[in-house]
Amino acid sequence: MNRRVFLAAAAANLSRRAIAGERFDAAAFDRARVLRQARLLLKQNPVTVTAAQSPRSAGGLHDFFSEGDYWWPDPKNPSGPYVQRDGLTNLDNFVAHRQSLMKLSVAVPALTAAWKLTREKAFAEHAARHVRAWFVDEATRMNPNLQFAQAIHGKTSGRGTGVIDTIHLVEVARAIPWLAESRAMSSGEFDAARAWFADYLNWMSTSPNGIEERDTKNNHTTCWVMQAAAFASLAGNRPMLLWCANRFRSVIVPGQIAPDGRLPLELARTKPYGYCLFNLDALATICRIVSADGDDLWNFVTPDGRGMKKAVEYMFPYIADKRRWPLPPDVMYDEYWPMRQAALLFGGLAWDRAEYLAVWKKLPAESGVDEVIRNYFIRQPVLWV
Repeated sequence: MNRRVFLAAAAANLSRRAIAGERFDAAAFDRARVLRQARLLLKQNPVTVTAAQSPRSAGGLHDFFSEGDYWWPDPKNPSGPYVQRDGLTNLDNFVAHRQSLMKLSVAVPALTAAWKLTREKAFAEHAARHVRAWFVDEATRMNPNLQFAQAIHGKTSGRGTGVIDTIHLVEVARAIPWLAESRAMSSGEFDAARAWFADYLNWMSTSPNGIEERDTKNNHTTCWVMQAAAFASLAGNRPMLLWCANRFRSVIVPGQIAPDGRLPLELARTKPYGYCLFNLDALATICRIVSADGDDLWNFVTPDGRGMKKAVEYMFPYIADKRRWPLPPDVMYDEYWPMRQAALLFGGLAWDRAEYLAVWKKLPAESGVDEVIRNYFIRQPVLWV
């Protein structure tokens, strides 16, 4: 599909996204914040995976590498395989690639949103510099796989669990068609970026690590489907979008949402509040992407009453007033939640729930805490609404 045909299809798809009752003016509401952030980001140069390497990585210069968060040296065998401490992040692990990816996920959507609001070419051009560096330029691009993500010292060079690290490409993928429309990217560059995401989606769908992650449970499989939907939307892969819709209905909702709306697999963790918010946002993003393509996931309900509406209704009181949360505080980072959770924005628009939008507007939109940036991945409503 050439650039003109793709952009025409994207525009038609965007028009279908105007849900009944969707009157929220994201541009007016978020303009000052977006422009303030984007002006600062004009000073940030692209930094890709080629800028740093870990001696513990089994990959090469262009391969993304990360280490499992909750894995630590064994006090009984300090030089041996790491041991797990669930919920407790080892701050000595290699995080340079993940941090660079998070910076990309902040910069490209914010700069693109600023271009959408102002049509100032500088914003789009700087966003395009980042996209070229990560996905197009041979000297700096990342290989389209996560074969060496979430490694564990002494145990494995990479795991399916690592696929979750690229949730930070979901909003980047959302931004790329707008950059093509701005003409800050050439047709060839746009095609190359789309090809990168198509190749990465193929790796996710066919590699042992990708399949392992796809078939797991809890927020990991949710995030796999969310990424697949986002990347399929950019790549024009409608069969994958249909697959994601079916997976949501047949596997994710029955397996993760209780009839009363609870997320039992997240509630069982040592950071249940943060994990429930994280998974709920990923579920909502799937609904937002796939429902726009014609499958109404927002109002899907299983015969025993499980569905997205119940899940958001369950968490809403605890987002509106965290003091009502019935479980002990998360073992780490509890004080930083909630943020402007996408589930409230997208759900509020889908169901015309003004109270969801009212709470969303009052919550923090940005954070300087890496753990929050890592788990809060929809930051630019201008790109979505």
